[in-house]
Amino acid sequence: MIVRLINMREKSILFICYWGINDPLTRSVVLPHIKILLQIKSIAKVVLVTIERDQHRGRLPQNLIQEQNLLHHPVYSYNLSHSFFNKILDFILFPKEIKRLIKQEKIDYLVASGAMAGALANKVAKSLHIPFYIVFEPHAQNMLEAGEWSKYGIKYIIQRKWEKEQHEKAAGLILVSKAFKNEIASLRPKIAVQHFGNFVSLAKFQFSLQHRDHIREQLNGRGATIGIYVGKYGGLYYTEEAFAIYKRCFSLIPDFRLIILSPQEQRKIQQQLQRQQIDTSKVFVAAVPHEEVPQYLSAADFGFATYKPGPSKKYLSPVKIGEYWANGLPVLLTEGVGDDSDIIQNEGGGATFNLQQEGSVDKAIGKILQIIQNPNHRQEIPELAKKYRSPERVREAYEYFFGQQGEDKG
Repeated sequence: MIVRLINMREKSILFICYWGINDPLTRSVVLPHIKILLQIKSIAKVVLVTIERDQHRGRLPQNLIQEQNLLHHPVYSYNLSHSFFNKILDFILFPKEIKRLIKQEKIDYLVASGAMAGALANKVAKSLHIPFYIVFEPHAQNMLEAGEWSKYGIKYIIQRKWEKEQHEKAAGLILVSKAFKNEIASLRPKIAVQHFGNFVSLAKFQFSLQHRDHIREQLNGRGATIGIYVGKYGGLYYTEEAFAIYKRCFSLIPDFRLIILSPQEQRKIQQQLQRQQIDTSKVFVAAVPHEEVPQYLSAADFGFATYKPGPSKKYLSPVKIGEYWANGLPVLLTEGVGDDSDIIQNEGGGATFNLQQEGSVDKAIGKILQIIQNPNHRQEIPELAKKYRSPERVREAYEYFFGQQGEDKG
């Protein structure tokens, strides 16, 4: 038997986010989770801890700022020039501040978003004997496969150790892919496990003809076929390879245009475009607030999700894919990513490619063009977001752990 809930009184939760309050991932992933937790009747209060590295405290969005049972508490990194030593200092100082908050706010449970935040939660929970839950992805394996860390490097070794401890000590794991849930459930049968795809606000990201016409007019691309990429390059994501794929789109698609929405330096993005000899007058590059992204999605015809491949990628649930689908955009996606690759292959909503297979990218681009020729695709594709990226799936996972009293069978 797995005991899900401890007592009948309302609970207080401290939610650890490893990003700053203004980070796009905080805005698109964490804050919607907070909103759902606040709607669960048995939860009296949520304390949100964010890790701030720019020394400037941001503000919660307006729809959360009035919540009386939500407290935002930023903790600040010293931002030492040597990143490894800075990380060590973070993991000495942050747990002390979190422990102080737990005692001050009479916290019952910890929830952590991601394996790095999970490491903090595990360290704190170990000394205070408080249950903790993690929305988990395998960070160490992702960084190894992306070529960012070495298998024998200290970062990888420590992070793998931390993640193993989290699997063993967490009261519950919330995973973002069905494949990962099945694997963890077989390896750790005594731990309660739930899963959901990273969800998206269907209403916020729905297609807008008005925004489509407005943005296309601004970009002088009314009759063009437009592809869009939202996110970063490097790490988990292709860089040179992604721009080579854009080049192929310019070669195969008549009057093709490209939108890149990225927080990274425009200068470096322009350099990549120039290396591929892409006409930069046909590319719009900008960093925009997350709230403005739906406008640009509406202007586009399909989205890019160019992840580096690797075994751990089946454990991901890219937020951008849910956003693309909610807007009615088919996705050009690396093969083997999350549950989404199988969904695309079995139910549509895009095309997958494998750079190790000759002609794979051209074939995938051809499939994308077939999809966008279907006049109903903009209405059909959002059904995938509704089916696989609905907030209700997240609510069910949190209700399982925090919503009802009693016990469940493992």
